[in-house]
Amino acid sequence: MISEQASHYARMFVPKLYTVLRQGYGWNDLHADAIAGLTVAIVALPLAMALAIASGTTPEKGLYTAIVAGFLISAFGGSRVQIGGPTAAFIPVVFVVIQKFGFGGLILCTLLAGLMLIGAGLLRLGTLMKYMPQPVITGFTAGIAVSIFSSQVKDLLGLQMETVPAEFFPRWAAYAQHIASSRPAAVALAVLGLAVIVGLRRWKPNWPGFLIALVICTIVGVGFAMPAETIGSRFGNLPSSLPIFEFPHIPFERTFELLPSSFTIAFLAGVESLLSAVVADGMIGGRHRSNGELVAQGVANVGSALFGGLPATGAIARTATNVRAGARSPVAGMLHAAFLLLFMLLLAPLMHYVPLAALAAVLVVVAWNMSEYQHFRHTLSAPKGDRLVLLLTFFLTVFFDLTVAIEAGIVVAAFVFMFRMAEAVEVSSGVRLLDENGSEENPASGADADQRALLPKGVEVFQINGPLFFGASNRLDNLLDQFFSPPKVFILRMRLVPIVDASGVHALKTLADRCHRRGIVLIVSGLQPQPKRVIADMHLDERDGQLHFAPDYPGALRLAASIVDQSPPP
Repeated sequence: MISEQASHYARMFVPKLYTVLRQGYGWNDLHADAIAGLTVAIVALPLAMALAIASGTTPEKGLYTAIVAGFLISAFGGSRVQIGGPTAAFIPVVFVVIQKFGFGGLILCTLLAGLMLIGAGLLRLGTLMKYMPQPVITGFTAGIAVSIFSSQVKDLLGLQMETVPAEFFPRWAAYAQHIASSRPAAVALAVLGLAVIVGLRRWKPNWPGFLIALVICTIVGVGFAMPAETIGSRFGNLPSSLPIFEFPHIPFERTFELLPSSFTIAFLAGVESLLSAVVADGMIGGRHRSNGELVAQGVANVGSALFGGLPATGAIARTATNVRAGARSPVAGMLHAAFLLLFMLLLAPLMHYVPLAALAAVLVVVAWNMSEYQHFRHTLSAPKGDRLVLLLTFFLTVFFDLTVAIEAGIVVAAFVFMFRMAEAVEVSSGVRLLDENGSEENPASGADADQRALLPKGVEVFQINGPLFFGASNRLDNLLDQFFSPPKVFILRMRLVPIVDASGVHALKTLADRCHRRGIVLIVSGLQPQPKRVIADMHLDERDGQLHFAPDYPGALRLAASIVDQSPPP
């Protein structure tokens, strides 16, 4: 039995690559995967550099991430066609970490996030990601999109300023102070890049718009000698060599300070990678291994950090491009990383001339796609609680901090859920004489008064409909206060209570104690298996003359009648 459980547990972490190769992999599969890998690499090349620059570091860091993490995610992941690498979701977090703790702090953050992801996968928490409230995801995603756009204004306008503040309001105040230093050449190149990308998406959607826009803007900028800042003028020449494994200086003494940011990176990586895997499953009709995917994401982030890269996760847009290009297996993702390495080795000298305004235009389009404004607007028509969670997460992401936004969004969403569940729990007078199977014992008696008259004298009945958990346990507090004169026996029907938690059991015990003090015998009827087990485990036992448990409502009525008959006259 134990060996079977261990075998089932181990199967959750078997890479999809192993499964594919075991099923058989031929030349036609390799050919299809090579074309898909090349296509995705062409899309990922400008994105990797743009995302790294927007994160506050050098463009080669984005390429290292796409190469190392992209290879590891495909090689060890639980999704058949997942493409991994740097994504826009990390930009606000990474930018702040680098500003506060330096690049060494980011390395430590990424390492910790990788270990958290590995632990989450081994603890089988991947299946819990699907319970993430959608308003929280929509809110912080839209907030990140606004933050990305806000971070690109400097390069879009060619503003002459040394540093860009991390906070939203100081950032825009700095832009306003330096607006007079805007360069028309940068604005022109940014507009050209946006026009090319938008035009190609409309008329040639299958063409690599980002790369074509960078090439055209670079040719125009060099050909007309436009005075706009380029990758080379800001960062120097890109390295045209393999990523080097190194263990940089890491401020381990600041580990506890970095834990919140590490958790945010791990959370974003887990959510985005599993969302991407779900999208891929829908496109290919497959089924990913969520816990194995989390472990692979953790391994990839550790590997990226040790090669001087950035946090990585599954990229939804690149994964969809991979599928549309005909990918059949994880080999496509591994080849995408190999092609990126080849591009870096061969094209590094040419990347020197790429205008930063063109890269900013790429990220503006990424931010617009990420905002999902239609989904955001649609969620605004949801119930008040969902709107509150959406707007709270959005504004906290934009104006304060992504970590705070996620934590607050989840907490408020949990309270909204608890409130709704508590509202759904109904505690009503059990005057309808129904047996425990739901059939009416006295169908001829339709009026409430007639039904109540059928109860033995001195007996009152209430029924709970819904889960008795901490959000609804207070519903039992005032039951006894509703009687002008206390009954001799009080029946609490719980056939429609599917679950009870510790707070619910405590509320039942409090009700039993109050009944005892007032000389009332409490009978609980129709307990379902889970409430019965929890009540027994928490040692809420029968007490003769105080608390009794009846298997069903008719049995409770018979027990109540016998107790009333045995009671001495007042």
